[in-house]
Amino acid sequence: MDRTETIARIEQLRATIERHNYLYYVKDEPSIADYEYDKLMQELIRLEGEFQELVTAESPTQRVGGTPLASFDKVEHRIPMLSLSNAFNAQDLREFDRRVQQGIGTEELIRYVCELKIDGLAVSLRYENGRFLQGATRGDGRTGEDITQNLRTIRSLPLVLKQPLSIEVRGEAYMPRRAFERLNHERAEREEALFANPRNAAAGSLRQLDPKIAAERSLDLFLYSMVGDEGLPAASHSGALALMEELGFKVNPERRVFDGIEAVISFIEGWTDRRSELAYDIDGMVVKVDSFAYQDELGFTAKSPRWAIAYKFPAEEAVTVLRDIEITVGRTGAITPTALLNPVSLAGTTVERASLHNEDIIREKGIMLGDHVIVKKAGDIIPQIVGVKTEMRDGSEQPYQMPTHCPECNSELVRLEEEVALRCINPQCPAQIREGIIHFVSRNAMNIDGVGEKVVKQLHEHELIHSVADLYDLERDKLLQLERMGEKSVDNMLAAIEKSKENSLERLLFGLGIRFVGEKAGSILARHFGTMDRLREATEEELTGVHEIGTKMAGSIVKYFAKPEVTGTIERLQAAGVNMDYKGLRIDDIPTDSPFSGKTIVLTGTLEQITRKEAQQMIETRGGKVAGSVSKKTDLVVAGEAAGSKLVKANELGIQVINEETFLEWVRA
Repeated sequence: MDRTETIARIEQLRATIERHNYLYYVKDEPSIADYEYDKLMQELIRLEGEFQELVTAESPTQRVGGTPLASFDKVEHRIPMLSLSNAFNAQDLREFDRRVQQGIGTEELIRYVCELKIDGLAVSLRYENGRFLQGATRGDGRTGEDITQNLRTIRSLPLVLKQPLSIEVRGEAYMPRRAFERLNHERAEREEALFANPRNAAAGSLRQLDPKIAAERSLDLFLYSMVGDEGLPAASHSGALALMEELGFKVNPERRVFDGIEAVISFIEGWTDRRSELAYDIDGMVVKVDSFAYQDELGFTAKSPRWAIAYKFPAEEAVTVLRDIEITVGRTGAITPTALLNPVSLAGTTVERASLHNEDIIREKGIMLGDHVIVKKAGDIIPQIVGVKTEMRDGSEQPYQMPTHCPECNSELVRLEEEVALRCINPQCPAQIREGIIHFVSRNAMNIDGVGEKVVKQLHEHELIHSVADLYDLERDKLLQLERMGEKSVDNMLAAIEKSKENSLERLLFGLGIRFVGEKAGSILARHFGTMDRLREATEEELTGVHEIGTKMAGSIVKYFAKPEVTGTIERLQAAGVNMDYKGLRIDDIPTDSPFSGKTIVLTGTLEQITRKEAQQMIETRGGKVAGSVSKKTDLVVAGEAAGSKLVKANELGIQVINEETFLEWVRA
C-alpha cells in the first residue's frame, strides 16, 4: 500500500484498538478475542516500525513501554493533593456530619457521595485539548514525580478523551488481586522477593525506571475527582464523576449518593464484610459532600479538605510467637527465610508460617527469635509479619543471624548487584539441581505424574538424576532397587516420563526454569517462535519485539541459551525424543468461526471424558479464552459433575451453560 493508504490504515488501527481497550478495560464488555486484538496490535507495530515518523504519543503501541529513564522529574501540583482526615467508627462520621452542617449553617440533611477507597497509589493526570499530557504521583502533596511513561501502559487510561477538554483528573492506580497473585507466583518461580501486598506492587511498578516492566504488571486505574483553578464543567461531585465517565475515564461503579449521614453509615457497614468479593483491595470508604458550592464554602484545613473524610476499615491482625526461621535454597540459588510461628487463626485460616522475604526485612523490623509478632494477611493472601511487640519481650529472645554459607553445599553466599536476596552461585549446588528438577516435573511444566517432590529427592539422593535430561535415561531395573518402588509404580512412572515427551514447547520452556520466564511468558515465546531452535537463535532485539517480552527477560533468555551446559541438556532432550515444537495454533491460524471464537468461557465441576487442561486447550485453539471465575464478562459456562458456586452464579447472571457432552459436540463441529 502507498503512504496515504498506510497513514489511513494506521489511524484506523489506532482507533479500533483504543475502542477495544475502552470496551475491555473500562466498560468490562470485551467484543473480540485476545488473539484478534493481538493481530491488530502486531499489524500496527509493524506499520509504525516501517514508518517511524508517524508514531505519536497517543498511539496504543506506546502502552508497551518506552525507553528506560535515568530518573523521574519532579512535578509541582498546581492544586495540592491533600490527604483526607480519617474516621474509624460511626461516631466519627456523625461528628464529621455535624461539622459540615455547622460550616454550611444548616440543619438540613447533607447530600453525600460515598465511594470505595481503593488501596493503591494516588496519581494526577493532565489533559490538554483532550490528549494525555502528563501524569504524576502524589508525592508529598505539593510535589510529585513524573511517571507519564509508566501511566501510559495502563490500558484503562484514555490517551485521547471523547471531548477536547483541558482538565486535570485524579485517581488511584492499583493492581487487581489476580494480577498480584500472578505476579508473585511468577516472582516465586524466579525466586525473586515477593511483594507484600497489591498496593506495594502497584507503587513499585509505577516507580520503575523501565516502563516495559510497568507494562507487564497489568495495572489498572480508577479516577475519582476533577480539579481546576476555574469553574468545573459540573455543579456537583456526582455530576463530575458522570462527566468523567462520558469522557472515557474508568470511574468506580460502586459509588452511591445519599441524603444524610445515617444512610452513609448503613452503606459503609454493608461493605465492611463484603470487601473480599471485590477483584481489588480497598481499605475503607471515602465520604464527600456532593455540592461543589458547599465544598467551596467549607474550604480546607492546612492538611485536608473539610468536605471529605476517609472511613478506615479495621485491619485483621493477630499476635503469635516466632519460634524459628527456616532457610530454603531455591532453584536459582536464592536464599529465602520463612518464619515458623505458633499456630494462630487469621482471616478464617490457621497460619503457622509467614514469608520474611529477605535479610533486610528481618533487620528493618528488628525481629528476634522468640518475639511476639503481629501477623497480617497481605491482601488477604500472603501471611506476613508487620511488626514486633517489643513491650512483650522478657529477655529470652535471641537475635537472628543469616547464614554466610549455603546450608546445602556450604558455598559462600553472595549478594549480587541490585538484588536484596542472598544467593548461592554454585551451579552444582544439590538444592538448586533438585529444586530445578522438581520444577521441571511439576503440573504446570512437564506434568510428569508419579514423579513428585519426594521421588525427585529420592532419585537425586541415590545419584540417578543430576539434571532434567537424566529423567529420560532412567533404567527400570535400577528404579526397582529403590525403597517403596514396586513394579507397578515404576512402570507408571516410566510411562508418564515417556508421555511427557509429547508436550508442547511452552511446557518445556517453563520447565527449564529460565530466569524471569514464567508460564505465561513460556506460552508467548512458544507461540511466537514456534520451535526451540528458532528461539535459541533469537537476538535480544527480536525478543523485545515480541509483545509483553521486556529487556530484562530477553537478556536472561539470550544468556541462558549461551551456556554450554544448557546446550548439552537440550541436545540430550532432543536425542531422547522430547518434542521441541509448539503444538498450538499460531495467531494467524486460529479459526474465527468456531462456537468458542471470541468468547470468555469458565470450566466448573468434574469433567469425566477429558481433563480440565485438555478442555482449556480445546477452547484456546478454537479462538476462545478460559477464565477462572464467573462474571458479567463470561459468555459460556461448561459444567461438569458436582458443579458448585460458579454454576449458581452463572444461572443468576443468565449466562449460557452447557454440559460436557454438548461441549465435546461443539469441539467436533
